[in-house]
Amino acid sequence: MASVLTVVSSSSFALSSRSPHRHCSPAVRAPPPFSYRCYSRGFQRRTLTVKAAETDADEVKAAAPEEAPSSSGAGGSSINQLLGIKGAAQESNKWKIRLQLTKPVTWPPLVWGVVCGAAASGNFHWNVEDVAKAIVCMIMSGPCLTGYTQTMNDWYDREIDAINEPYRPIPSGSISEGEVITQIWVLLLAGLGLAGLLDVWAGHKSPDIFYLAVGGSLISYIYSAPPLKLKQNGWIGNFALGASYISLPWWAGQALFGTLTPDIIVLTLLYSIAGLGIAIVNDFKSIEGDRALGLQSLPVAFGVETAKWICVAAIDITQLSVAGYLLGDDKPFYALALLGLILPQVYFQFEYFLKDPVKYDVKYQASAQPFLILGLLVTALGISH
Repeated sequence: MASVLTVVSSSSFALSSRSPHRHCSPAVRAPPPFSYRCYSRGFQRRTLTVKAAETDADEVKAAAPEEAPSSSGAGGSSINQLLGIKGAAQESNKWKIRLQLTKPVTWPPLVWGVVCGAAASGNFHWNVEDVAKAIVCMIMSGPCLTGYTQTMNDWYDREIDAINEPYRPIPSGSISEGEVITQIWVLLLAGLGLAGLLDVWAGHKSPDIFYLAVGGSLISYIYSAPPLKLKQNGWIGNFALGASYISLPWWAGQALFGTLTPDIIVLTLLYSIAGLGIAIVNDFKSIEGDRALGLQSLPVAFGVETAKWICVAAIDITQLSVAGYLLGDDKPFYALALLGLILPQVYFQFEYFLKDPVKYDVKYQASAQPFLILGLLVTALGISH
Protein backbone atom coordinates (compact mmCIF):
# COMPACT_ATOMS: atom_id res chain seq x y z
CA MET A 1 0.00 0.00 0.00
CA ALA A 2 2.49 2.63 0.85
CA SER A 3 5.15 1.03 -0.77
CA VAL A 4 2.37 0.73 -2.71
CA LEU A 5 0.55 2.77 -0.52
CA THR A 6 3.85 4.13 -1.57
CA VAL A 7 3.28 8.28 -3.67
CA VAL A 8 2.70 15.12 -3.46
CA SER A 9 4.38 17.12 -1.11
CA SER A 10 1.98 18.64 1.36
CA SER A 11 1.01 21.20 -1.20
CA SER A 12 1.76 19.33 -4.38
CA PHE A 13 0.51 16.04 -5.65
CA ALA A 14 3.72 15.55 -7.60
CA LEU A 15 4.09 11.85 -7.36
CA SER A 16 7.33 11.30 -6.15
CA SER A 17 7.47 7.88 -5.40
CA ARG A 18 9.99 8.10 -7.62
CA SER A 19 12.57 9.25 -5.26
CA PRO A 20 12.80 12.99 -4.83
CA HIS A 21 16.25 12.62 -6.33
CA ARG A 22 15.73 11.24 -9.75
CA HIS A 23 18.78 9.64 -11.32
CA CYS A 24 19.46 8.66 -14.86
CA SER A 25 20.61 5.13 -15.30
CA PRO A 26 19.81 2.45 -17.82
CA ALA A 27 19.17 0.14 -14.94
CA VAL A 28 17.58 2.50 -12.49
CA ARG A 29 15.46 5.52 -12.65
CA ALA A 30 14.61 7.18 -9.53
CA PRO A 31 9.46 7.32 -5.27
CA PRO A 32 6.39 5.82 -4.08
CA PRO A 33 4.37 8.18 -3.63
CA PHE A 34 -1.26 9.45 -3.12
CA SER A 35 5.19 13.08 -4.63
CA TYR A 36 3.23 12.83 -4.28
CA ARG A 37 6.49 10.93 -6.42
CA CYS A 38 6.34 13.83 -5.11
CA TYR A 39 7.71 14.81 -5.16
CA SER A 40 10.38 17.01 -4.61
CA ARG A 41 13.08 17.44 -7.10
CA GLY A 42 15.99 19.71 -6.86
CA PHE A 43 15.96 22.76 -9.03
CA GLN A 44 19.41 22.18 -10.45
CA ARG A 45 20.06 20.04 -13.47
CA ARG A 46 23.28 18.18 -14.06
CA THR A 47 24.63 17.29 -17.47
CA LEU A 48 25.96 13.77 -17.89
CA THR A 49 28.88 13.51 -20.25
CA VAL A 50 28.16 10.25 -21.98
CA LYS A 51 27.95 8.75 -25.41
CA ALA A 52 24.61 7.30 -26.39
CA ALA A 53 26.19 3.97 -27.24
CA GLU A 54 27.73 3.64 -23.81
CA THR A 55 24.67 3.08 -21.71
CA ASP A 56 26.06 0.87 -18.99
CA ALA A 57 25.76 2.66 -15.67
CA ASP A 58 29.28 1.72 -14.69
CA GLU A 59 30.65 3.37 -17.82
CA VAL A 60 28.90 6.71 -17.37
CA LYS A 61 31.30 9.55 -16.76
CA ALA A 62 29.83 12.57 -15.04
CA ALA A 63 31.24 15.73 -13.62
CA ALA A 64 29.67 14.96 -10.28
CA PRO A 65 30.16 17.35 -7.40
CA GLU A 66 31.88 16.06 -4.32
CA GLU A 67 29.25 17.53 -2.02
CA ALA A 68 25.63 18.56 -2.18
CA PRO A 69 25.24 21.81 -4.12
CA SER A 70 23.76 23.70 -1.21
CA SER A 71 24.59 21.50 1.73
CA SER A 72 28.20 22.27 2.45
CA GLY A 73 29.00 24.05 5.62
CA ALA A 74 26.25 26.24 7.00
CA GLY A 75 24.52 26.49 3.64
CA GLY A 76 22.74 23.18 3.89
CA SER A 77 19.27 22.92 5.29
CA SER A 78 18.58 20.66 8.23
CA ILE A 79 14.89 20.77 7.30
CA ASN A 80 15.67 19.49 3.82
CA GLN A 81 17.80 16.77 5.37
CA LEU A 82 14.95 15.57 7.58
CA LEU A 83 12.48 15.68 4.68
CA GLY A 84 14.85 13.76 2.40
CA ILE A 85 15.05 16.36 -0.38
CA LYS A 86 17.86 18.20 -2.14
CA GLY A 87 19.74 21.02 -0.49
CA ALA A 88 20.16 18.89 2.63
CA ALA A 89 22.81 19.58 5.23
CA GLN A 90 25.43 16.89 5.76
CA GLU A 91 24.50 14.94 8.87
CA SER A 92 26.40 12.53 11.08
CA ASN A 93 23.53 11.58 13.37
CA LYS A 94 22.60 8.06 12.27
CA TRP A 95 18.90 8.41 13.15
CA LYS A 96 18.56 11.58 11.11
CA ILE A 97 20.24 9.82 8.21
CA ARG A 98 17.81 6.91 8.56
CA LEU A 99 14.89 9.35 8.48
CA GLN A 100 16.34 11.05 5.41
CA LEU A 101 16.37 7.73 3.55
CA THR A 102 12.63 7.28 4.16
CA LYS A 103 11.91 10.69 2.51
CA PRO A 104 9.09 11.98 4.75
CA VAL A 105 8.14 14.48 2.03
CA THR A 106 6.57 11.53 0.15
CA TRP A 107 4.32 10.41 3.00
CA PRO A 108 1.41 12.93 2.77
CA PRO A 109 -0.17 11.48 -0.40
CA LEU A 110 -0.49 8.07 1.22
CA VAL A 111 -1.99 9.60 4.33
CA TRP A 112 -4.50 11.47 2.17
CA GLY A 113 -5.34 8.25 0.34
CA VAL A 114 -6.27 6.59 3.62
CA VAL A 115 -8.48 9.60 4.45
CA CYS A 116 -10.28 9.28 1.09
CA GLY A 117 -10.80 5.55 1.53
CA ALA A 118 -12.20 6.03 5.02
CA ALA A 119 -14.54 8.75 3.73
CA ALA A 120 -15.68 6.58 0.82
CA SER A 121 -16.55 3.71 3.18
CA GLY A 122 -19.34 5.76 4.78
CA ASN A 123 -18.57 4.01 8.07
CA PHE A 124 -15.92 6.24 9.60
CA HIS A 125 -17.02 7.95 12.80
CA TRP A 126 -15.27 10.64 14.79
CA ASN A 127 -14.70 8.55 17.87
CA VAL A 128 -11.50 7.48 19.61
CA GLU A 129 -11.40 3.97 18.15
CA ASP A 130 -11.94 4.95 14.51
CA VAL A 131 -9.44 7.81 14.73
CA ALA A 132 -6.90 5.44 16.29
CA LYS A 133 -7.45 2.89 13.50
CA ALA A 134 -7.00 5.57 10.86
CA ILE A 135 -3.77 6.81 12.46
CA VAL A 136 -2.32 3.29 12.58
CA CYS A 137 -3.28 2.80 8.91
CA MET A 138 -1.54 6.08 8.04
CA ILE A 139 1.61 5.02 9.90
CA MET A 140 1.57 1.71 8.04
CA SER A 141 1.14 3.44 4.68
CA GLY A 142 3.50 6.38 5.20
CA PRO A 143 6.48 5.94 7.55
CA CYS A 144 6.59 2.13 7.31
CA LEU A 145 5.77 1.01 3.77
CA THR A 146 6.60 4.24 1.93
CA GLY A 147 9.75 4.48 4.04
CA TYR A 148 10.59 0.91 3.01
CA THR A 149 10.01 1.79 -0.63
CA GLN A 150 12.15 4.92 -0.58
CA THR A 151 15.02 3.30 1.30
CA MET A 152 15.00 0.37 -1.12
CA ASN A 153 14.91 2.78 -4.05
CA ASP A 154 18.04 4.52 -2.77
CA TRP A 155 19.69 1.12 -2.27
CA TYR A 156 19.15 0.10 -5.89
CA ASP A 157 20.25 3.57 -7.04
CA ARG A 158 23.49 3.46 -5.07
CA GLU A 159 25.82 2.88 -8.03
CA ILE A 160 24.44 5.66 -10.18
CA ASP A 161 24.23 7.90 -7.10
CA ALA A 162 27.94 7.36 -6.60
CA ILE A 163 28.40 8.96 -10.03
CA ASN A 164 25.78 11.70 -9.98
CA GLU A 165 25.30 12.49 -6.29
CA PRO A 166 28.17 11.01 -4.26
CA TYR A 167 27.12 13.04 -1.22
CA ARG A 168 23.91 10.99 -0.79
CA PRO A 169 23.83 8.92 2.44
CA ILE A 170 24.58 5.51 0.91
CA PRO A 171 27.33 6.34 -1.64
CA SER A 172 28.97 8.82 0.77
CA GLY A 173 29.33 6.10 3.39
CA SER A 174 27.27 8.03 5.97
CA ILE A 175 25.42 4.78 6.60
CA SER A 176 26.71 1.27 6.03
CA GLU A 177 25.22 -1.21 3.58
CA GLY A 178 24.32 -3.54 6.43
CA GLU A 179 22.43 -0.76 8.21
CA VAL A 180 20.51 0.07 5.04
CA ILE A 181 19.49 -3.57 4.49
CA THR A 182 18.41 -3.81 8.11
CA GLN A 183 16.30 -0.66 7.75
CA ILE A 184 14.58 -2.04 4.64
CA TRP A 185 13.60 -5.23 6.44
CA VAL A 186 12.53 -3.52 9.67
CA LEU A 187 10.24 -1.06 7.83
CA LEU A 188 8.77 -3.80 5.63
CA LEU A 189 8.05 -6.15 8.52
CA ALA A 190 6.67 -3.30 10.65
CA GLY A 191 4.30 -2.33 7.84
CA LEU A 192 3.12 -5.88 7.30
CA GLY A 193 2.72 -6.35 11.04
CA LEU A 194 0.55 -3.25 11.35
CA ALA A 195 -1.52 -4.46 8.38
CA GLY A 196 -2.20 -7.74 10.15
CA LEU A 197 -3.06 -5.87 13.35
CA LEU A 198 -5.57 -3.70 11.49
CA ASP A 199 -7.28 -6.78 10.03
CA VAL A 200 -7.69 -8.24 13.52
CA TRP A 201 -8.83 -4.88 14.90
CA ALA A 202 -11.42 -4.50 12.13
CA GLY A 203 -12.67 -8.08 12.67
CA HIS A 204 -11.92 -9.17 9.10
CA LYS A 205 -12.52 -12.82 8.28
CA SER A 206 -10.06 -12.43 5.41
CA PRO A 207 -6.82 -10.43 5.97
CA ASP A 208 -7.64 -7.91 3.24
CA ILE A 209 -5.37 -5.13 4.47
CA PHE A 210 -2.47 -7.54 4.90
CA TYR A 211 -2.94 -8.75 1.31
CA LEU A 212 -2.93 -5.13 0.10
CA ALA A 213 0.26 -4.43 2.04
CA VAL A 214 1.97 -7.50 0.58
CA GLY A 215 0.85 -6.60 -2.94
CA GLY A 216 1.97 -3.00 -2.55
CA SER A 217 5.34 -4.06 -1.19
CA LEU A 218 5.83 -6.37 -4.15
CA ILE A 219 4.99 -3.60 -6.63
CA SER A 220 7.47 -1.33 -4.87
CA TYR A 221 10.15 -3.98 -5.18
CA ILE A 222 9.70 -4.66 -8.89
CA TYR A 223 9.47 -0.92 -9.52
CA SER A 224 13.02 -0.39 -8.25
CA ALA A 225 14.78 -3.74 -8.43
CA PRO A 226 16.02 -5.98 -11.21
CA PRO A 227 15.12 -7.79 -13.29
CA LEU A 228 11.83 -5.97 -14.02
CA LYS A 229 12.57 -2.39 -12.88
CA LEU A 230 9.23 -0.98 -13.97
CA LYS A 231 10.51 2.58 -13.72
CA GLN A 232 12.52 2.08 -16.90
CA ASN A 233 9.28 2.15 -18.92
CA GLY A 234 7.43 5.47 -19.05
CA TRP A 235 3.94 4.00 -19.34
CA ILE A 236 4.15 1.04 -16.96
CA GLY A 237 6.35 2.72 -14.38
CA ASN A 238 4.28 5.89 -14.17
CA PHE A 239 1.00 4.01 -13.92
CA ALA A 240 2.41 1.78 -11.18
CA LEU A 241 3.45 4.92 -9.37
CA GLY A 242 0.04 6.54 -9.79
CA ALA A 243 -1.74 3.43 -8.53
CA SER A 244 0.59 3.27 -5.54
CA TYR A 245 -0.28 6.80 -4.51
CA ILE A 246 -3.98 6.81 -5.31
CA SER A 247 -5.53 3.35 -5.45
CA LEU A 248 -3.72 1.36 -2.78
CA PRO A 249 -4.01 3.74 0.19
CA TRP A 250 -7.65 4.37 -0.74
CA TRP A 251 -8.29 0.61 -0.79
CA ALA A 252 -6.65 0.22 2.60
CA GLY A 253 -8.75 2.97 4.18
CA GLN A 254 -11.97 1.69 2.67
CA ALA A 255 -11.25 -1.94 3.58
CA LEU A 256 -10.49 -0.88 7.15
CA PHE A 257 -13.84 0.82 7.72
CA GLY A 258 -16.11 -0.76 5.12
CA THR A 259 -16.17 -3.05 2.11
CA LEU A 260 -13.90 -2.77 -0.90
CA THR A 261 -16.11 -3.48 -3.91
CA PRO A 262 -15.16 -4.16 -7.55
CA ASP A 263 -16.66 -0.88 -8.76
CA ILE A 264 -14.49 1.08 -6.32
CA ILE A 265 -11.41 -0.84 -7.47
CA VAL A 266 -12.16 0.06 -11.08
CA LEU A 267 -12.92 3.69 -10.27
CA THR A 268 -9.71 4.22 -8.30
CA LEU A 269 -7.61 2.47 -10.95
CA LEU A 270 -9.15 4.88 -13.44
CA TYR A 271 -8.16 7.74 -11.16
CA SER A 272 -4.64 6.33 -11.19
CA ILE A 273 -4.40 7.38 -14.83
CA ALA A 274 -4.42 10.94 -13.50
CA GLY A 275 -1.58 9.86 -11.24
CA LEU A 276 0.28 8.68 -14.35
CA GLY A 277 -0.12 12.17 -15.78
CA ILE A 278 1.24 13.74 -12.61
CA ALA A 279 4.22 11.38 -12.67
CA ILE A 280 5.04 12.48 -16.23
CA VAL A 281 5.51 16.05 -14.96
CA ASN A 282 8.68 14.89 -13.22
CA ASP A 283 10.15 13.41 -16.41
CA PHE A 284 10.74 16.66 -18.26
CA LYS A 285 13.77 17.78 -16.25
CA SER A 286 15.65 14.58 -17.02
CA ILE A 287 15.17 14.40 -20.77
CA GLU A 288 18.84 14.78 -21.69
CA GLY A 289 20.07 12.15 -19.26
CA ASP A 290 17.22 9.76 -20.06
CA ARG A 291 17.88 10.05 -23.78
CA ALA A 292 21.63 9.53 -23.35
CA LEU A 293 21.11 6.45 -21.19
CA GLY A 294 18.32 4.92 -23.26
CA LEU A 295 15.50 5.37 -20.73
CA GLN A 296 12.10 5.56 -22.39
CA SER A 297 10.37 8.27 -20.42
CA LEU A 298 7.43 9.72 -22.34
CA PRO A 299 9.16 13.05 -23.10
CA VAL A 300 12.02 11.04 -24.63
CA ALA A 301 9.77 8.64 -26.51
CA PHE A 302 7.32 11.22 -27.89
CA GLY A 303 9.14 14.54 -27.58
CA VAL A 304 8.36 17.46 -25.27
CA GLU A 305 5.43 18.87 -27.22
CA THR A 306 3.53 15.59 -27.49
CA ALA A 307 4.39 14.42 -23.97
CA LYS A 308 3.10 17.58 -22.30
CA TRP A 309 -0.28 17.11 -23.98
CA ILE A 310 -0.35 13.43 -23.00
CA CYS A 311 0.30 14.56 -19.45
CA VAL A 312 -2.53 17.09 -19.18
CA ALA A 313 -4.92 14.86 -21.14
CA ALA A 314 -4.36 11.99 -18.69
CA ILE A 315 -5.12 14.29 -15.76
CA ASP A 316 -8.12 16.12 -17.22
CA ILE A 317 -9.88 13.31 -19.11
CA THR A 318 -9.64 11.05 -16.07
CA GLN A 319 -11.31 13.60 -13.80
CA LEU A 320 -13.97 14.41 -16.39
CA SER A 321 -14.73 10.69 -16.67
CA VAL A 322 -15.09 10.41 -12.90
CA ALA A 323 -17.40 13.45 -12.89
CA GLY A 324 -19.48 11.69 -15.54
CA TYR A 325 -19.61 8.59 -13.36
CA LEU A 326 -20.87 10.62 -10.40
CA LEU A 327 -23.48 12.29 -12.59
CA GLY A 328 -24.63 8.93 -13.94
CA ASP A 329 -24.84 7.64 -10.38
CA ASP A 330 -27.37 10.39 -9.60
CA LYS A 331 -24.93 12.55 -7.64
CA PRO A 332 -25.07 15.81 -9.62
CA PHE A 333 -23.83 18.09 -6.83
CA TYR A 334 -20.66 16.05 -6.34
CA ALA A 335 -20.15 15.92 -10.11
CA LEU A 336 -20.49 19.72 -10.34
CA ALA A 337 -18.11 20.18 -7.41
CA LEU A 338 -15.52 18.00 -9.15
CA LEU A 339 -15.96 19.95 -12.39
CA GLY A 340 -15.44 23.16 -10.44
CA LEU A 341 -12.13 21.80 -9.16
CA ILE A 342 -11.00 20.77 -12.65
CA LEU A 343 -11.33 24.30 -14.06
CA PRO A 344 -8.47 25.89 -12.07
CA GLN A 345 -6.26 22.93 -12.95
CA VAL A 346 -6.86 23.55 -16.65
CA TYR A 347 -6.14 27.26 -16.14
CA PHE A 348 -2.78 26.56 -14.49
CA GLN A 349 -1.92 24.03 -17.19
CA PHE A 350 -2.18 26.75 -19.83
CA GLU A 351 -0.68 29.41 -17.58
CA TYR A 352 2.42 27.42 -16.64
CA PHE A 353 2.87 23.83 -17.72
CA LEU A 354 1.97 23.98 -21.40
CA LYS A 355 4.12 27.09 -21.84
CA ASP A 356 7.27 25.46 -20.51
CA PRO A 357 6.99 22.12 -18.66
CA VAL A 358 10.65 22.27 -17.58
CA LYS A 359 10.73 25.82 -16.31
CA TYR A 360 7.32 25.87 -14.62
CA ASP A 361 6.87 22.28 -13.41
CA VAL A 362 7.20 23.12 -9.71
CA LYS A 363 5.03 26.23 -9.95
CA TYR A 364 2.40 24.26 -11.86
CA GLN A 365 2.33 21.45 -9.31
CA ALA A 366 2.08 23.84 -6.38
CA SER A 367 -0.77 25.72 -8.07
CA ALA A 368 -2.83 22.95 -9.65
CA GLN A 369 -2.38 19.78 -7.67
CA PRO A 370 -4.18 20.89 -4.49
CA PHE A 371 -7.37 21.04 -6.59
CA LEU A 372 -6.81 17.49 -7.80
CA ILE A 373 -6.34 16.31 -4.23
CA LEU A 374 -9.57 18.00 -3.14
CA GLY A 375 -11.27 16.37 -6.12
CA LEU A 376 -10.28 12.96 -4.77
CA LEU A 377 -12.00 13.74 -1.48
CA VAL A 378 -15.10 15.06 -3.26
CA THR A 379 -15.25 11.77 -5.20
CA ALA A 380 -14.83 9.75 -2.02
CA LEU A 381 -17.62 11.66 -0.27
CA GLY A 382 -19.84 11.23 -3.32
CA ILE A 383 -19.32 7.48 -3.23
CA SER A 384 -20.14 7.33 0.48
CA HIS A 385 -23.52 8.95 -0.18
